[in-house]
Amino acid sequence: MTEIRYPIDKREARRSFGRAARGYDRVAVLQREVGQGLLERLEMIRLRPAVILDVGAGTGAVTAQLANRFPRARLIALDFAWPMLALARKRGVWWRRPRCVCGDAEQLPLRDCSVDLVFSNLTLQWCNDLEHTFGELLRVLKPGGCLMFSTFGTDTLYELRESWAEVDSAPHVSRFADLHDVGDAMLRARFSDPVVDMEKMALTYQDLGTLLREIKVLGAHNASAGRHRGLTGKQKLRAFREAYERRRRNGLLPATYEVVYGHAWAPLQRADAGQVEVSLEVLRRRGSAG
Repeated sequence: MTEIRYPIDKREARRSFGRAARGYDRVAVLQREVGQGLLERLEMIRLRPAVILDVGAGTGAVTAQLANRFPRARLIALDFAWPMLALARKRGVWWRRPRCVCGDAEQLPLRDCSVDLVFSNLTLQWCNDLEHTFGELLRVLKPGGCLMFSTFGTDTLYELRESWAEVDSAPHVSRFADLHDVGDAMLRARFSDPVVDMEKMALTYQDLGTLLREIKVLGAHNASAGRHRGLTGKQKLRAFREAYERRRRNGLLPATYEVVYGHAWAPLQRADAGQVEVSLEVLRRRGSAG
């Protein structure tokens, strides 16, 4: 496990996303864009999943699209914030709504080898032990099953981090994993044929207040266990704002996100198991993805 100096405070993150639920879809532009990119990557893989697990389903926007794409599949929407899932349950027609499960990706409440496709959009950055989390995702996948995910990389919100670094040494932005660390964690968890790549996306704002409010509404503000718990003084806030203003370009303030995309396969034979039976369909879809 890669050491995390300031791990995520899961209780705070859960409360934050719960509070953000009702206003989430209004500002989740980036999440929708990345989700669409992940769905497009899924088109390159021949897959007929009977059971799909959407990890970090949030309000269920992407879950609903998975339901439309795979009308015969049984969908499970998992999130650690119940208010998010309450909204996900209301999407779409009642007979296509997912089974909603409130749980943590680091300790999945699902049986071994019970899922054909694990889909996760911008969720793994809220996990403290990435290798263990990948191990959990692998555990619930059937042999030959597929994992498709996106997460935030290390340069995410670097403008925010660097601006605060000019003021004090406390963590004001959650830490995100490096692209190579993500790939290494998949290998150590014993996924087969892992692939990772990255793109950077920038959102721009007229003023810093709007930027910070949007991050808060998304539930994505700092949830590090080592965060400062008290009120930030006016002098520090002024210094932070001045530091961020120096990053203004063409009249706008940028907020950069490094998005890491990845996919991998559950091995056809587990290292800790005996021989397994694999259908011809599984072998064919593995071949087409290569």
